[in-house]
Amino acid sequence: MKFLLSRAELEARELATLPAYALRNAESRGRDFPEAPSETRLDFQRDRDRVLHSKAFRRLKGKTQVFVAHYGDHFRSRLTHTLEVSQIARSLARILNVNEDLTETIALAHDLGHTPFGHAGEQAMQELMQRFGAAFEHNAQSRRIVEKLEKRSPNYEGLNLTHESREGLWKHVTPHDRQLHQLSEHGFLEAQIVDFSDQIAYQNHDIDDGLRSGIITLEDLQKIALWQKLAAETPDMPQEIWITRMIAALINAMVEDLAQQTRKNLEKLQPKSPDDIRNAPDKVVAFSRAMEDENTALRHFLYSRFYRSPQVLAQSENGQGIIKRLFFHFADHPENLPENHREQIAQGESKEVVIKDFIAGMTDDFATAMADGIG
Repeated sequence: MKFLLSRAELEARELATLPAYALRNAESRGRDFPEAPSETRLDFQRDRDRVLHSKAFRRLKGKTQVFVAHYGDHFRSRLTHTLEVSQIARSLARILNVNEDLTETIALAHDLGHTPFGHAGEQAMQELMQRFGAAFEHNAQSRRIVEKLEKRSPNYEGLNLTHESREGLWKHVTPHDRQLHQLSEHGFLEAQIVDFSDQIAYQNHDIDDGLRSGIITLEDLQKIALWQKLAAETPDMPQEIWITRMIAALINAMVEDLAQQTRKNLEKLQPKSPDDIRNAPDKVVAFSRAMEDENTALRHFLYSRFYRSPQVLAQSENGQGIIKRLFFHFADHPENLPENHREQIAQGESKEVVIKDFIAGMTDDFATAMADGIG
């Protein structure tokens, strides 16, 4: 029995077990800055580990998903959301037999660029940057973090991730996320898996958090056909446990539907390479028409009853006000920026871009305390 596998053997196993349309380490386009290969980890594993050990990843624990921290310890943060996306994405990658390490890397990195205060913070930053003829989108900011803002070497900026990991971030899109550029290609299969895992995760944990907060009720959810169907199949038990089981049933139903429809799409397309996935007429990873309709109804319900509720809107407005106050303060007083940010301006970086990077990287509590400090 062999107890250790070499890098060459790990790559050979991928080539032997993953289909030709999956992204395989041996066929990666590599890194912008060449590095000696690891003898114990493949390149996509190293990408995942670099994301996991980054400062931007650690800060996600202090960033809002929907509710700010003072609402309670059991509501999702941006970090717990990311971990739930990663779990769903890994499961889908395994059953669809594509690259789990690459899928996990994209899932762990997909929200690194999010502002404090969730999507409300992102909207505020978009408005501010538009005033200066620029733009903000957290997908682009996530890629900026891994390509420039994180520091791990004196020889280059960023994390020096592989081309494929960075491509997965650039092409990430869900009903919540827009792309800055019209791309001629879809993402490869692993990237598409993350897109749908993100959607599955946030819709279902937002139901859970909405129920926990009391903003939505079980009676409200009985108007949703998919909830009705699964509720009828879930045995009676104490309510808190029953809700937990229902959220699990919803996730399972969506994951199984997505896997089955994607299998059908693959059988029809018969892809021979990742480029066949990229250039397909439509995304290969997809829900069935029935489940897509169910998801659309659920998404509309959450927008009208949860995201637009007075409680959520009140904290959203507060978060937007904090971000705008900080931005205008630093625009008027760049001397109050940290030294490394002042150095970037001195070296020719746009003042507004430097301020954007600084504020977007803040946690909710840090931004709140800093805004309180400036009055």
